[in-house]
Amino acid sequence: MEIKTEDYRIWYDPATATVSFVGSLRLRGPAEYAPIVQLLGKVAEVEPAKITLDLQQLEYLNSAGINMLSKFIIEVRQKARVQMAVQGSQHIAWQGKSLKNFQRLMPGLQWELI
Repeated sequence: MEIKTEDYRIWYDPATATVSFVGSLRLRGPAEYAPIVQLLGKVAEVEPAKITLDLQQLEYLNSAGINMLSKFIIEVRQKARVQMAVQGSQHIAWQGKSLKNFQRLMPGLQWELI
């Protein structure tokens, strides 16, 4: 599963249950985020033991994108058997604040800045 445009690339690696994000997500609202929501929904349906969101190379994510990821984290939280991890970069300013807030949505969420 992969979504690729000029501005970003998102793909799922089933061997590691990791969804990787690269580039910049400046989409406008739920309609434009729909393909990404579908990809994340398919990952959640598989219910791997642990899902990792690798955001280390995601340079920008607007509020609509943060909202989309927040809803995904809540969806995964409702699947009691699935754990979640989020990886970010110390070098991308928005990630330090935003990634920590994801833990409020899912207290068991593991997050780290690399």
